[in-house]
Amino acid sequence: QVQLVESGGGSVQAGGSLTLSCAVSGPAFGSRAMGWFRQAPGKEREFVAAINWSGTTTYYGDSAKGRFTISRDNAKNTLQMNNLKPGDTAVYYCAAHGMSTTDFVGSVQKDYWGRGTQVTVSS
Repeated sequence: QVQLVESGGGSVQAGGSLTLSCAVSGPAFGSRAMGWFRQAPGKEREFVAAINWSGTTTYYGDSAKGRFTISRDNAKNTLQMNNLKPGDTAVYYCAAHGMSTTDFVGSVQKDYWGRGTQVTVSS
């Protein structure tokens, strides 16, 4: 059974940095695009970033452009978040779907989801 497990969340002051990781366990994961969504209290889930199966293509949501960087090493991906703002406070979820970033962003459904990790940014 495939599981996605996020780590690296925590509390940080505005302007600080955090690195989130998503590790995959299970033999059936294959080659999939991976990425991150976030959800703040009372708000809809928001796309953050995606990376294709080979790590050669990335795609970012508007809130992440210029501040966040997604990368991967095989089935583990990392989201480096810099210059964090209070508006970045949310639960961050790792997901996997398809092979390309287009596949990932273009489908509401995802093959796999993690349980989420809390990121809190204080002013």
